[in-house]
Amino acid sequence: MRTLPAMVAAGKKKLARKEASMKISYDAAKTRMKAGYDLTPFGPTRKANYKTGVDAAVFRVDTEKWARNWKAKMSE
Repeated sequence: MRTLPAMVAAGKKKLARKEASMKISYDAAKTRMKAGYDLTPFGPTRKANYKTGVDAAVFRVDTEKWARNWKAKMSE
């Protein structure tokens, strides 16, 4: 059986390998996010602010944060 640190290391590597494709998927979803928000009952100012925020958002992966959280969850 693998140890918890070994599983964390393997998970970090897997997440790092997937980072590029996750960014592509996230950027592609921005159009859908904005279209979906347009269907909400909010006003034009709030919708415009949301769209500005989505456009400005930058996808990032924090493998260290993932590792800390996953290890803590599995240690409970």
